[in-house]
Amino acid sequence: MKRIVMIMALIVLAQPVAAQSAPDIADAVFEQKLGSRLPGQQEFRDEAGRPLHLSDLLNGAPLALVLGYYRCPKLCDVLRAGLIRALADSGMAPGRDYVFVAISIDAADTDVTASQAKARDLENAGASELASHTHYLTGGRDAIQSVADAVGFASRPADKRRTIAHPVGAVFVSPTGVVSNYLLGVGFRPAETRLAVSRAASGEISPPASPILLLCFDFDASTGRYSVAIVKVLRLLSIATSVVIGSALLYAFRRKGSDA
Repeated sequence: MKRIVMIMALIVLAQPVAAQSAPDIADAVFEQKLGSRLPGQQEFRDEAGRPLHLSDLLNGAPLALVLGYYRCPKLCDVLRAGLIRALADSGMAPGRDYVFVAISIDAADTDVTASQAKARDLENAGASELASHTHYLTGGRDAIQSVADAVGFASRPADKRRTIAHPVGAVFVSPTGVVSNYLLGVGFRPAETRLAVSRAASGEISPPASPILLLCFDFDASTGRYSVAIVKVLRLLSIATSVVIGSALLYAFRRKGSDA
């Protein structure tokens, strides 16, 4: 029995070793702030370098809002292009029924990187016809943080290569600037996207979306690299693995004892 306890101790103690060198990104998630109001007077610049306020984009249509960053090597492009494609396939009229807005959470992004990301996303989505109704914004730290706070978007620096861990999803904002509902994750269907836009258009404050632990994350701590981190799930799986191994060992030792 002592041997089993020792083996179990080694298994459990071994689990945090890899995680100790990783940054703490467990709180880089969406806190869904339904009913919160966007800071409409914060100033940003669009992909052409033109200054604007968020309120300038609220012209009677709801916003499909995505936060991320334009040099992201992982899920940001996938999220934006996927949402643009879902909006294009939803049967709704861009500009009249919705406006797509991307905001970079990286103050180092510029109108150049914003323009490049827009061109890339529209090409990937096969939706060049939506160019005039998609806006890629950059701004200063205070402006970015005020929007992130308003929609409950938490992010954390991930490593020395200036990658950023952050949640993945879209926020739908009413024409009056109020957060209506969220779609979390990636790969949205046109029908659910249309429903999210319709709810925002009517000013409906929806129930919270089902939580999802998908993060856009890139980490390298001695050649190991996590491209998509699902932190809590990995921890649960780690614990479950320990339990399964321990149970199997216990069963094996008991069976060996009974055979003897």
